[in-house]
Amino acid sequence: MVITCELETLGLGNQQIVMKDGRATALGRELVAYFEHRATVLNNDVERLLMNAEQAAELFHEVQQRTGSTLPVSMNKQTGEKKKPAYLTGIVNMLVESQLQGAACDFSPRELTTFTRDDAPIQTMARWVDGAFPSAVNPLAIWEIKEYYHTTTFGSRVADGVYETLLYGMELQQLNKETGIQCKHYLIIDAHYTWWTCGRSYLCRIIDMLHMGYVDEVLFGKEVVDQLPRIVQEWVKLVRS
Repeated sequence: MVITCELETLGLGNQQIVMKDGRATALGRELVAYFEHRATVLNNDVERLLMNAEQAAELFHEVQQRTGSTLPVSMNKQTGEKKKPAYLTGIVNMLVESQLQGAACDFSPRELTTFTRDDAPIQTMARWVDGAFPSAVNPLAIWEIKEYYHTTTFGSRVADGVYETLLYGMELQQLNKETGIQCKHYLIIDAHYTWWTCGRSYLCRIIDMLHMGYVDEVLFGKEVVDQLPRIVQEWVKLVRS
């Protein structure tokens, strides 16, 4: 088993996953099954959903024309020839707006997310998020968008983004455990070269976070077109109830 070799390389024991006769333990079999499942999801589903910059630009204009959105268009943080509209952010915002049915939404919170009870603050998140419904104070849902269409490597900034998601998830789990307050947490990512060619191991971490309950749903690339309308309709039902 490959996992056994890795443990040995780290100087760790393998008795939890391999018996003395070389057969896998129940935990070992479960780990192998999970790794196979994760690989199948990534290879068969996730890769085909990730877009390059040209595909994202085309989808951005299609959604803009279809929704008739008048929301301001955010730009990416790059400079020179790479400075373009933040395509995925724009697509997400327009799709969310199209399903709100008059409900409030903060498409770009410029403040830390805060939860209160009985007019007193309970918990404030460590970092800003990219969107909150219906607001950054006592949201029912928050989301993060990680789009990296024009990067040429999987740099530390991209890696940091993955661990920001982990931090949000841990904070929200703690909040729910201590207060019973629930807030949906979504991660939306795109850029085939960055995530698939350069950062596939981080896609594994993202699938792991999903199974560990640190994020409620992960949307990959063009998947937002099919899934976001359903998700936002669920938010609207929650806020109206």
